[in-house]
Amino acid sequence: MEFTSILAIYVLFWVLSAFIILPIGIRSHDESGVKMVEGQADGAPVNFRPLRVILLTTLLATVAFLLFYLNYANCWITLDDIDFFGSRSRLN
Repeated sequence: MEFTSILAIYVLFWVLSAFIILPIGIRSHDESGVKMVEGQADGAPVNFRPLRVILLTTLLATVAFLLFYLNYANCWITLDDIDFFGSRSRLN
């Protein structure tokens, strides 16, 4: 696998991980009992910590990518393993 392919796949894992990590631990003003600033959106978080989100996202993306790459290198799960309806044999 080329380096550019590895980088592109890792970025995809990172973005997917970011969407998974973003809502974890976020509290709204109603949940925290903090008064809202005038003009602030109702759903704005009180305790957003971007560095924590970046670190957890990187950790999750790295673990997921390593599992993906190990599967790619060792062929643990192949297309034949997940072809439940036999569509690959019908293509030949």
